[in-house]
Amino acid sequence: MANDSRVIPARLWGRKEDTGGRVEMLLLRSLDDACWEALARPARRLRAGMRIVLEPPPGRGPPGSGDDTWVEVLEGRGEGIVILRFPDKDPTEKWGAIPLPPYIHQPLSDPEQYQTVYARARGSVAAPTAGLHFTLSLMKDLEKRGIPILFVTLHVGQDTFRPVARDGHHLHQEWCSLSPEVAHHLTQARLEKRRIVAVGTTTVRVLEEAGRRSGWEAGKEHQPLHPFDGWADLFIQPGYAFKVVDGLITNFHLPRSTPLLLTAAFAGEDYLQRAYLEAIERGYRFYSLGDAMLIV
Repeated sequence: MANDSRVIPARLWGRKEDTGGRVEMLLLRSLDDACWEALARPARRLRAGMRIVLEPPPGRGPPGSGDDTWVEVLEGRGEGIVILRFPDKDPTEKWGAIPLPPYIHQPLSDPEQYQTVYARARGSVAAPTAGLHFTLSLMKDLEKRGIPILFVTLHVGQDTFRPVARDGHHLHQEWCSLSPEVAHHLTQARLEKRRIVAVGTTTVRVLEEAGRRSGWEAGKEHQPLHPFDGWADLFIQPGYAFKVVDGLITNFHLPRSTPLLLTAAFAGEDYLQRAYLEAIERGYRFYSLGDAMLIV
């Protein structure tokens, strides 16, 4: 099982119309035809009614070389989040760039390096990076071995960028989808006692959300897994009882991150700590473009 969400060019730059001060924006989700929820910096200095003149992304022209297209700040919602109104329905293709993680300091020679080979559904602001290890030839080889690869969708949102709060952390909603065809295949796999392996923590969240909605729990997995389209805020951390997923392919994650907590819940905290120590000793690469592990 893998997440087929595709990263959109969601990082934008501009300058405040009144002072010329620089503004950086990360679009999180579209609210309607013209309005987007976004992370902005510096958000504290953005007031309702303020206009931001958009500028080309770095490498597409010098600062100030735009065509005076502007966006309006509608409101601030705290934690750096603002609501913006654009003149265009989708400003990302013209004004946006792929939002690489902050620890990647050099632009990629090809933006497709930050997309999985099966990326299809536009909507993420970060790649489901466990899938970056898969090539078309590897997928064909798996299918020849009788291992079907099925897809769900979860559009990765801002929690990729937010460290876990020490008290009262909650996940913002992310949109996800499980099709009727895939739900049927998963139901059959469970009835036939075949293992369900998730590629990445985002895939786990879709499958476990489906299990929660379908009433799957120990002894009741014979019930059909229900398809769904909608918002999910399932926060998986140590102590969670997994309902659907039997195996997990995942990268080595940032400290104090929700993917790390999910992985610890699946593998067990002691086992995961030993795995990380061995990865450090052997020189494995961490984070988005790093190495991966299989947990079964």
